[in-house]
Amino acid sequence: MASCAQKLLEIIYNRRSIRKYHRKPIPDDVLKAILEAGRQAPSARNLQPYCFIIVRDQELKKRLIFSEWNRFIEEAPVVIVGCGDSRAKWAVVDVAIALQNMVIAAEALGLGTCWIGHFIEEEVKKLLRIPEHIKVVAMITLGYPAEKPGPRPKKSLEELIRYETYE
Repeated sequence: MASCAQKLLEIIYNRRSIRKYHRKPIPDDVLKAILEAGRQAPSARNLQPYCFIIVRDQELKKRLIFSEWNRFIEEAPVVIVGCGDSRAKWAVVDVAIALQNMVIAAEALGLGTCWIGHFIEEEVKKLLRIPEHIKVVAMITLGYPAEKPGPRPKKSLEELIRYETYE
C-alpha cells in the first residue's frame, strides 16, 4: 500500500472522540481547510443541500448544552452545526458525509472532534435562527485536544460483514 494511503488509514484508525480541549483558538486557515473538506464531500445528485453554522461565541455554545453528556461543548473553541434542507430526500446522509470529511480532516490537521447527536432540534433552530425547512442533523465540537483517549472496543469484521445476503 502506498504511504499516502497508509497515512490516511492511520488517521482514520487513530481518530477518537475528544471531550477535553485546550482553549487555544483555531487559526482561520486551518478552520477553512476543515470546512473545505466538508464542501468537497459528495452529495446525492450534487445538490449539496447542506449548511454549516460555525459557533464560536461562548454564550451561544453554553446554550447548545442540553445535558451532562455534552457539557464539553463549552470547552471547544468551535462548534459546527450541520444542517440539511429537508426538501432534499438525501440531505441527512449528505450532511453526515460532509461532517465526517471534516472530522477526518481535523484529525489530519492535529485537531480533535466529537460528534454530537444529543440536542433539542427546535431549541437549536430557535437559538441559531434556522429556518423551518432546514433540519439540524448533528453538531461537532472542534479544537486542540487536551486528552488522548485510547482505543475503544470494536466488533470484529466477522460480526459486522455479510456477503451477498444478510444470512
